[in-house]
Amino acid sequence: MKSTAESSAPILQTKNLGKRFGSRWAVQGLNLEVYQGDVFGFLGPNGAGKSTTIRMILSLIHPSTGDVRLYGHSILKERSKALREVGGIVEKPDFYLYLSAFRNLQAVGALNGGVSPNRIMSVLEIVGLKDRAHDKVKTYSHGMKQRLGIAQALLSDPQLVVLDEPTNGLDPQGMKEVRDLILHLSRDRRKTVFLSSHLLSEVELVANRMAIINRGALVTQGTVNDLLNRGEGYVLVEAKPVSKVRTVLRSLKSIAPQVSVAGERFRISMAFEHIPRLTRTLVRHGVEVRSVVPRRSLEDLFLSLTESHTQIS
Repeated sequence: MKSTAESSAPILQTKNLGKRFGSRWAVQGLNLEVYQGDVFGFLGPNGAGKSTTIRMILSLIHPSTGDVRLYGHSILKERSKALREVGGIVEKPDFYLYLSAFRNLQAVGALNGGVSPNRIMSVLEIVGLKDRAHDKVKTYSHGMKQRLGIAQALLSDPQLVVLDEPTNGLDPQGMKEVRDLILHLSRDRRKTVFLSSHLLSEVELVANRMAIINRGALVTQGTVNDLLNRGEGYVLVEAKPVSKVRTVLRSLKSIAPQVSVAGERFRISMAFEHIPRLTRTLVRHGVEVRSVVPRRSLEDLFLSLTESHTQIS
């Protein structure tokens, strides 16, 4: 992913943002910074407050505390200016199923002063639906409807595109299509994308910066690479005979304190700097090493952070 010029001002900034429903805080004290060109992953388990945050960013609900600034404009004081360069979808996009994709986008555009047929066809081409433009939406798959929702968010040609769980409920092929579309918007269309998801592996494939939220509070924020480098790594080793591998790993307990085994596959918690020593020792003891794969995943980081994060009061 492209590097972020963090020396410039953020185009999206939340300041002490909070939302309370009765006595319960859905979001509290949230401070986010998104920069031009980011694919920003906004991560958290279901119910963490992601959709509530996005509704506040898009001015669909009023915050209980704090403010959102978009391109330097306060969402509370300068709503029209703040949202001028922003498009988004929240949760599941809704359409008139008996109308075509073209007519649906035409109806949405009419709410904002109208949109040209050429622009409608242009956004349908961007999301890969141009050939189905005049088919009724009731004939669309779930993945096609998700992409139509993204087309709706792109109608005004915004610089910032906010997507709430765009791969939710999709099959692997649908997830790949949406993922490829996000990368296309970022790399080829030069859009900034704010992407909320609980699917950590998906975000890891597209985002360059991210924030993790849990129980309405920010857990961590930064570049994907920096955050991943904080986490504990592990090594997947496929080797035999198993008995010899076990003997070697017992002798290396100081650098490989945790080991799990499934057949001839070993998952070994260790710092990556010790991998050469591990490999040399296995080979020296007559072990047939088939593969050594270092891993450090966003899912591991997410679980380690959210499990230790206490609930806000």
